[in-house]
Amino acid sequence: MKSTFETPIVEKEEFVCEAPNDMKTSESGFANLKYLIVGIMFGIVFVKAEIISWFRIQEMFRLQSFHMYGVIGSAVVVGMISVFLIKKFNIKTLSGETVEFHPKKFQQGQIYGGLLFGLGWAITGACPGPLFAQIGSGFVAVLVTLLSAIAGTWTYGYFKEKLPN
Repeated sequence: MKSTFETPIVEKEEFVCEAPNDMKTSESGFANLKYLIVGIMFGIVFVKAEIISWFRIQEMFRLQSFHMYGVIGSAVVVGMISVFLIKKFNIKTLSGETVEFHPKKFQQGQIYGGLLFGLGWAITGACPGPLFAQIGSGFVAVLVTLLSAIAGTWTYGYFKEKLPN
C-alpha cells in the first residue's frame, strides 16, 4: 500500500538558455581582451554622441528632439544590414565558426517588460548599454540604477516560472 506522505521523485531540471550561444571553442582570458577594447571604444562613442546624457534621453521621451531617435534608428538599420550580410555571405566569427540565427517566439510578457523597461529608462535616464559609460564618466548616482537593474533581473529570474509567459 502506498503512503499518502510519500513525495514523488523529481528529476533535476536542466537549464536551457532561450538565446543560446552556439560558440564551440572557448577563448582564453587574453583573447577576451578584444571585447574589453571594443567595449571601451563603444563607451567613448556613447559619451561623444551624447547618448548617455540624461537630458538627451529626457528630450526623446518628451518628443522634443530627434537626436536619440536618429541614433536608435541608425542602430536598427546597421543591425538589419549586418544580419543580411552575415546570412548572404556566410560570414564567420573571428574564431572561424558559423553564425547561427535562431527563430524568436513572441510572448505576451514582452509587451509588459518593454513598458516597464521604457518607464525605468524614462525615469532614470539610463538603459543597460549606457549605464556603464555613465558610471565611467563619473555619474556615480547611476550606481543606484545599476544595482536596481541587477535586483530586477534577479527578481525576474526568481519568479520567471510563476509569470504568465
